[in-house]
Amino acid sequence: MARPQKHPLRPLTAAEQAALTRLSRSLSQPAGEVGRARALLAVAAGQSFTAAAAAADRRSGDGVAQLVARFNADGLAAVVAGHGGGPAVVYGATEQARILAEAHRTPDRDADGTATWSLTTLQRALRRAPDGLPDVSTFTIWTVLRAAGLSWPQSRSWCDTGSVIRVRTTGPVEVDDPDAVPKKS
Repeated sequence: MARPQKHPLRPLTAAEQAALTRLSRSLSQPAGEVGRARALLAVAAGQSFTAAAAAADRRSGDGVAQLVARFNADGLAAVVAGHGGGPAVVYGATEQARILAEAHRTPDRDADGTATWSLTTLQRALRRAPDGLPDVSTFTIWTVLRAAGLSWPQSRSWCDTGSVIRVRTTGPVEVDDPDAVPKKS
């Protein structure tokens, strides 16, 4: 005789039964979700956790028992796979939206020290902002921009080529490079 189940499956509602049946027959949904739906339907039909695991091509009845406990607590959300390990997500949707908002903002020459954004100046602006991200890296910014479909511009607006103001002990001095035009072409 099998031991009694620690967390038996609660009765399914008609909507849950229909959703699990539809998911268990799906050919386009992730295989893990289909297998979890099949296991839950087998338990709902009265099979043991071990038999339900075998019916859903799973190895262990203990995994089905954990799935049933999650289903009792969370409902259909238990069928969807959760975080699969690795480091926790640090920059979620709100942080990514903050990065994109800063990237779309035109930089202030005086406050930001630039006319156009580079990854480093964008990182500096995000770290300095009161609602910013104090530990954001340039790689994270680049990843968020790429995921949003943005590419880094090939040409940027710079100051006049060949002319720069240098700070000397006697004061600022404008230095001109006579070879700037031949270097550019």
